[in-house]
Amino acid sequence: MSKVWYIMLLSSVTALLFTNPGKAVTAMIAGSHASVKLAIELAALYGFWLGFFGIIEKIGLADKLGRLLHPVVNFLFPGLNKKGEKYVTMNMAANLLGLGNASTPMAIKAIKEMDDGSGKVSQNMIMLTVLSSTSLQLLPTTVIGLRATHGSVNPADFLIPATVATIVSTVLGITLVKLIGLMLKKRKSKKEKKKAGAPLPLSVKTL
Repeated sequence: MSKVWYIMLLSSVTALLFTNPGKAVTAMIAGSHASVKLAIELAALYGFWLGFFGIIEKIGLADKLGRLLHPVVNFLFPGLNKKGEKYVTMNMAANLLGLGNASTPMAIKAIKEMDDGSGKVSQNMIMLTVLSSTSLQLLPTTVIGLRATHGSVNPADFLIPATVATIVSTVLGITLVKLIGLMLKKRKSKKEKKKAGAPLPLSVKTL
């Protein structure tokens, strides 16, 4: 996929250089300026929230939040250890506040706790990926912050439709992961029953 984007970018820049070189240079400079400005704005925003979550973890609020959300986390991630549960809880809290990038380090730590060394993806890993992708947001602070810095008159006017959309996508994602997990378990149990009820080989019978 990266090669496709590279070819598209290269062909468009080449065509623009041949047709209107001045405009091409101006567009590249303006794009570079905008990207640096955006990176600084996001760095400030995420620096604050990552520090905020670091303080929460240090003073023990993460453990209290984990106990509060234990029934939900236990339902979504059965068999998860306490350390992994804490990281999942903080990941969910970051997503609820609309801090997608701030939740990523917690998700990586949670995935490491879920890894059993088999090299296979577990249902808990899939569930965490789906939750991070659907990203239930009660307060999308990143989008609100970007809209505010770009001069929006009402940066939070999209809050209700965004909340409804993320709730629907999250519920649908959880439902699909649970249903597919049940189907795979049933299929696996059927295979195991067939193996257990299979007739013994002739050589074993003669013994």
